[in-house]
Amino acid sequence: MPFANFKFPEGIIDASRKEEIIHRTTAMFVEYFGEGVRPYTMVLVEEVADGGWGRADETLTLEKMGMKGNNS
Repeated sequence: MPFANFKFPEGIIDASRKEEIIHRTTAMFVEYFGEGVRPYTMVLVEEVADGGWGRADETLTLEKMGMKGNNS
């Protein structure tokens, strides 16, 4: 079963963007593996609370990244 897990900072993507991610990811798996994988493809789009993620040993927040209040 093809599986993809996307994690985004909470509040930066809306429901329509999440839906687009699910559709495009499913289409990519179908392109690679054939139409038979469509019913078994799982795409998980998760939102991580601000400050609940990090990179290079630093806890990141939207404010630290200059993104506070932006909804892409």
